[in-house]
Amino acid sequence: MSLIKSLEEIELIRESAQLVSKTLGMLAKEIKPGINTLFLDNLAETFIRDHKAEPGFLGLYDFPNTLCISPNSQVVHGIPNSEIVNEGDILSIDCGVLKNGYYGDHAYTFGVGEIDAEVERLLQTTKESLYVGIEQFKVGNRVGDVGYAIQNYNESRGYGVVRELVGHGLGKEMHEKPEMPNYGKRGSGKKFLNGMVVAIEPMINLGTSKINQLNDGWTILTRDKKPSAHFEHNVAIIDGKPKLLSTFDYVYQALGIKSDEEVPFK
Repeated sequence: MSLIKSLEEIELIRESAQLVSKTLGMLAKEIKPGINTLFLDNLAETFIRDHKAEPGFLGLYDFPNTLCISPNSQVVHGIPNSEIVNEGDILSIDCGVLKNGYYGDHAYTFGVGEIDAEVERLLQTTKESLYVGIEQFKVGNRVGDVGYAIQNYNESRGYGVVRELVGHGLGKEMHEKPEMPNYGKRGSGKKFLNGMVVAIEPMINLGTSKINQLNDGWTILTRDKKPSAHFEHNVAIIDGKPKLLSTFDYVYQALGIKSDEEVPFK
């Protein structure tokens, strides 16, 4: 698939990304102790289909569900199930949508009720590093500039940056080129051009960067069983600068959070 998207294509990707944003906002109201993640998955599938779109993950590479929901020490690709969610847990929810032939795909890590202060700092730092990376996604920079910015921001604070899983280009396929690692060397890798669209998604661990995979063939978790956070946005380069196609505004509206973090990228 082409690395470069027309403005018309970018608008179609934005529509899909915004539906993911609205889905995450809807789910934010439902996340509380006592629910299970399969309940959230069913809500998401119904919501997406009601908006004349298809779940982007369901059946992709044979994944069995609409959402990837990864609690606590799970990094990504957790399969929704009937286990009860408890006060103090965190849930990383990754959602994809296919609408009008184009994908949207992003993620947010939610706290369930009151969470530990150390874990709260992990979530905040991971989210901050997402915007630090987005800032480097502009004409003249390269893949390594984004990866270096995210890596440096997190490792300087003592967190582990997952190496085996990366962000990616986005369009008619869920995963397109270029790959977007959350680590790298400044000035290295693919050069960014107008019209490129990517998913930038730091996956950051409280402890070691090392991971394991469960026997289900999907679920990735931290090797030391410490918590992991995951935040993801879809971004295009327009007029040389990064422009968000996704938003956390719907999540913030549901949770009563005020934030101006996205303003520079609107």
